[in-house]
Amino acid sequence: MLNFFLGHKQLVAEALLLTVLPLVGFLTYRWHDRWLKQAERIFGRIARRRGLSVCLLVLLVLGLSSMMSLLGRMPEPHTHDEFSYLLGADTFAHGRLTNPTHLLWQHFESFHVIQKPTYASKFPPAQGLMLAAGQVLGGHAIVGVWISTALACAAIYWMLLAWVPPGWALLGGLLTALHPGVLLTWGQSYWGGAVAMLGGALVVGALRRIARQARVIDALLMGLGLAILANSRPYEGLVMSLPVALVLLYELARNKRYSMKVACGRLVLPISATLVLSALAMGYYNWRVTGNPLRLPYQRYMATYGLTPIFLWQLNTPAPNYDNKVLKQFYAADWLSDLYERKSSLAHLAKESLDKLNVLWGFYQVDSRRRLTLFIPLLMLPWLLRRRWPSIALLICGVFMVGILIEMWVQAHYGAPILALVVVLNVQAIRYLRLWRCHGWRIGRSLVWTVVMLTLLIFTVNLVNRWRDQIPWSARRAQVLRLLTADGEKHLVVMRYGPQHSPLYEWVYNGADIDGAAVVWAHELEPRWACRLLGYFNDRRAWLAYVDHDGVPPELVPYPETSCP
Repeated sequence: MLNFFLGHKQLVAEALLLTVLPLVGFLTYRWHDRWLKQAERIFGRIARRRGLSVCLLVLLVLGLSSMMSLLGRMPEPHTHDEFSYLLGADTFAHGRLTNPTHLLWQHFESFHVIQKPTYASKFPPAQGLMLAAGQVLGGHAIVGVWISTALACAAIYWMLLAWVPPGWALLGGLLTALHPGVLLTWGQSYWGGAVAMLGGALVVGALRRIARQARVIDALLMGLGLAILANSRPYEGLVMSLPVALVLLYELARNKRYSMKVACGRLVLPISATLVLSALAMGYYNWRVTGNPLRLPYQRYMATYGLTPIFLWQLNTPAPNYDNKVLKQFYAADWLSDLYERKSSLAHLAKESLDKLNVLWGFYQVDSRRRLTLFIPLLMLPWLLRRRWPSIALLICGVFMVGILIEMWVQAHYGAPILALVVVLNVQAIRYLRLWRCHGWRIGRSLVWTVVMLTLLIFTVNLVNRWRDQIPWSARRAQVLRLLTADGEKHLVVMRYGPQHSPLYEWVYNGADIDGAAVVWAHELEPRWACRLLGYFNDRRAWLAYVDHDGVPPELVPYPETSCP
């Protein structure tokens, strides 16, 4: 029992607070009830001024995001995905859609980057465009992350205005902004989440408005949201959009106020026009990157390097001939190459499905820790199911979960498109919780404010823990980069990996303009390739960086002289 308490200190502390705070509220009911009424009255005045509310929400997110980055630790790219998104951002910031294949591209092969027929990120362009905006406007890609997070939270607030009264919409926007997963994870990393969350919020908010009144502006916003989803999380956006489309068609059919002329002129035509323009832009982008308007960069990358399938029903593809040992080590690893076989068993499939749901639920509950605070409003779900629109929201979430489960693997940001509906259900549940009375006493109001205070406490604890986290390996890469660029010269860093190095921690990533970069990162290939690499970059100081253990800094020495013809 003692070991349980020591191993679950945060859970135990939260359980005690959830017990003590309502008890204190019960004993001091007459005093704190007057105080809560006054606080809610002030909050309601602010919420009625929608322009002020959205400005305060945006400023709060921008202020907290920039404070964490500037006063804490500037986020460094850590995963393969982040480096790839930053390549896309740098490409767009240079005014290009893609880059020509480098003459020595074999030295620069890396994860989630295509080298032929052009040099580009494999991911859809929406996240890269936001990062590029930050790079151009603020001089650093992280500014684009701050902007996208603020826009996503503002879109959540706008969406909630169509579902709940203004006061609850503002509360939902604030709870979303202060969710550690949104602000401390998506808001402090480069691999996305906020952009797809923005697209999902626009779609869900427009759906509820269109069901009440056919307006062209709402149809255009729905089309914009669908376009954002298609260019950020294409598959997950499609899985969410299909049930939304069915609900929209049903609402149009049952609403007698909508004639065919009104529906086509105010809804179908604007949405279709937005989607057609988006499809044309996507086709042009694909053509510039892959040479085929219908071939995504992602497909090109998987055809070149991929081994495992994307969906459960697909079979493993034959292993390609890898010139790069690091890529071969990663894609031909046992844990990855037999992924399909492990999931072919019904028992393993059930376990994997539970693990996927746990990833998404863990993000909702903050970093996979079982949070009681966020579970309390869900107790109101039986009452929510008595209402039509909350039931529709829950149904769309269920369809989305089924779509997620047929993917081979899941990350938390895969669920970003549906987060808006999760927020809707949470806020509606809190509304029902507030109505709970006991012998005429507003116990529900005390519980709602308890949830709000504990949300602030959880955010503060996670913020402090973030500042106390150990510096990851990516910070060492950034330190080497700063050290080499400090002297104003140009450098070539050739990476040599030891047997203890993990391919999860890849050093060889470059920007859009490899030849113009202050530091060029390259893989060490066979000796016969070294002369060509050194000869091409003969105007640079060449270094050899040896990484054996990823937990220690690399050994950086001048590249040994070679006898080149």
